[in-house]
Amino acid sequence: QVQLVESGGGLVQAGDSLRLSCAASGRTFSNYAMGWFRQAPGKEREIVAAISYGGRNTYYADSVKGRFTTSRDNAKNTVYLQMNSLKPEDTAVYYCAAKRTIVVVITSLYDYWGQGTQVTVSS
Repeated sequence: QVQLVESGGGLVQAGDSLRLSCAASGRTFSNYAMGWFRQAPGKEREIVAAISYGGRNTYYADSVKGRFTTSRDNAKNTVYLQMNSLKPEDTAVYYCAAKRTIVVVITSLYDYWGQGTQVTVSS
């Protein structure tokens, strides 16, 4: 089992930045690819970013490319999502997810999920 806990969400204005953190426990974090997803009210959950187990490979959805950056610190068992130039359409609950694999996973086929953290961007 892997337990994931997101933090760092909040209410910000358009153009501001936030950094989300996802702390993992329970298994060897460095064996897991990680993903960030979000779900806005009335919409399906969508992938935002993903990072491979070692951090070398990343993926970003077109909607966040150039504004969001994901990284990981395997020594701290933590993955991050730096969100810059936030827009009202970024408002959603953000989730991190883990899957034991060596590749970047861009589908929702993750094994473990956090509880989510709310990000609200006002115009």
